This record gives sequence, structure tokens and C-alpha cells, in this order.
Amino acid sequence: MTTAETNTEYAAELPVRLEWARHAPEVYKAMIRLDSAAKKGLDAKLYELVKIRASQLNHCAFCLDMHTKDALAAGESVERIIQLGAWEESRHFYTEKELAAIELTEAVTVLTDGFVPDEVYERAAKRFEEAELAQLIAAITVINAWNRFGVTCRMTPGHYTPGQHG
Repeated sequence: MTTAETNTEYAAELPVRLEWARHAPEVYKAMIRLDSAAKKGLDAKLYELVKIRASQLNHCAFCLDMHTKDALAAGESVERIIQLGAWEESRHFYTEKELAAIELTEAVTVLTDGFVPDEVYERAAKRFEEAELAQLIAAITVINAWNRFGVTCRMTPGHYTPGQHG
């Protein structure tokens, strides 16, 4: 790829391994329904921050592209999106509720480190009503599933437009 403005040649896009949604359309449709159900009652910016943070941890370039664009479209600031990768040092960019959600996102996403610690869960439970917490856990679970499809099938980032998938 070459841009006309800078005449810079970028590396070629990696090829998609498998267009899983085309080959498993019922699973894809079920994921869309699950995603839609999981976000009900959650603040749009918080929802996107959670999706971005999980996608950073899972190295899902496609989902990072999608959810940073959707976050910006929802009114999130570039600064808060950039600082999300270093949220522990940038706590002052986020509310206590957002920090609890981000911390819970990390604990649920990186289960290979053990389990979701009681103190992490308790901080989230203090900031979220039970129904909202249940929705948050669902949203974290769903983005982790999407990430696994994206990374395994090598879905290509860079072509998403905000709101394209719902």
C-alpha cells in the first residue's frame, strides 16, 4: 500500500485465513444476537473501552480497529483510548466505575493467570448494580469470543467504518 500524500510504502496486508462468518453463518448470527443482548443497559463509551482493552490483551487487530472507531463515534476521546493500554499509570483519565470495569475485563480476559480475584470482582460489584454487572460480564465474555474468531481467522483491520456491524 502506498499513500499519495507521503509516498510511503507500507507492508502488505496479511491474508485472511478463513472467512468464518461465511462458512458458519448461524454461529455468526448467534454472536451478533449475543453481542446485542450483552450491551443492553451499558454505557456506550464504557462498553467500547471494555472491548478495546480486551482486544489489546488478545492482540486482535480487527477488533481494535473496529472498537476504537466505534468509541470515537460514541464520543470517546482519543486521549482516553490511547491511555487505555497503560490505564494503571493513567487512572486519572477514568472514573472509578470505568476503572473497575477495565480491571474486571483484564481479570476475565487473562484467565490463564489463574482466576478472577475476589478483590477485583468486589470492586466491580461495588460500582455496578447486579443487573449491570451481569451485562458487563456478558460483554467481556462476548468480546473475548469475537477476539478469538478475529485472531484465529486473521480478520484484516483497517476497513471498518463506525457502526458498520450494528
